[in-house]
Amino acid sequence: MKANLNLGSVAGIKIKVHWTFFLLIIWIVFDQIKRGGNTESILYNVAFIFTVFLCVVLHELGHAFMAKRFKINTKKITLLPIGGIASLEKIPESPKQEFLISIAGPLVNLLIATLLYFTIPINDILNQNLNDSLQFLARFNLRNFLFYVFIVNIGLVLFNLIPAFPMDGGRVLRAILAMKMNRVKATQIAVNIGQFFAAVFLLLGLLYNPILIFIALFIFLGAYGENQIVNHLSILKGHKVQEAMMTDITTFNPNDTVSKVLKTIISGTENNFVVLKEAVIIGILYHKDIIENSNKKNWLVKDIMTTTFKVLQDKDDLKKVYELVYSESNSFFPVVKQDQFVGVIDYVNLNEYLLIQAKLSH
Repeated sequence: MKANLNLGSVAGIKIKVHWTFFLLIIWIVFDQIKRGGNTESILYNVAFIFTVFLCVVLHELGHAFMAKRFKINTKKITLLPIGGIASLEKIPESPKQEFLISIAGPLVNLLIATLLYFTIPINDILNQNLNDSLQFLARFNLRNFLFYVFIVNIGLVLFNLIPAFPMDGGRVLRAILAMKMNRVKATQIAVNIGQFFAAVFLLLGLLYNPILIFIALFIFLGAYGENQIVNHLSILKGHKVQEAMMTDITTFNPNDTVSKVLKTIISGTENNFVVLKEAVIIGILYHKDIIENSNKKNWLVKDIMTTTFKVLQDKDDLKKVYELVYSESNSFFPVVKQDQFVGVIDYVNLNEYLLIQAKLSH
């Protein structure tokens, strides 16, 4: 089962939905049935959830379109039950760029809320006494529907501007701090503030609402992950691919058999391989393809190799490789020097290089 379902694309940005989103829909339907809801109430609530997630998509597109202004592409937007994630091809390091990209999402929700404020009589609803307002909002009609969408968008603005990673507010705070200090220190301060909020949410969750415990975990892990990324990029700054690449490796030619490849895997530690023909890279043997075809021992390497792949230069920045490793599904790249194959670099040895450099820098 695929984790994400492709919904299409907007301006070349793929829109995907995680399969757990449908569990949310099923839960809403069952909850309405349990409460004695009729078909009208079920459809009303399901339509509302889809509208909320449309607002989330627009929020993420706000980030994506602003990033595009700075020549940073967005690979995809993924919808989860807890919100959306815009996967940028690289992390903006300019504080101004990060500020504008981060604030763009909440501004989209603020714009939606503003349009709804002038479209429906918000003040008329809010100025009623509590009982009248509750009775009024219990009806299934378009005005009430739009009022709830208005409230949700205000909520999205406020929640996303909490100064804690991985919310937009954490990135906005880091961008403002980075205008006055280095990025690593700015990130550390923003992370500490974010983890304080995580502790507050955890306490409130234990006392009142368990959902806040999950939000606390989300914030804590997001802050930790952001801190790790920034520290790694700082360590890799100024270092080149040739410093971290593996050179003692096994290669195959296109006419070698799958059986030979399997023996190499079993007898050694390598999982992925470069395929050479007259010293020219013509393909990559990925571990998943080798295992998938392990029962076809008489097949040739050329029958199962991948011919579409990225090639790195030995003088490329390791920061570029770091971003590639965490954005590509296959994190194994051949390296060339003046068009000659000289080595490979992958997720494992990049992490080993990071560990060594981190130790050396202390």
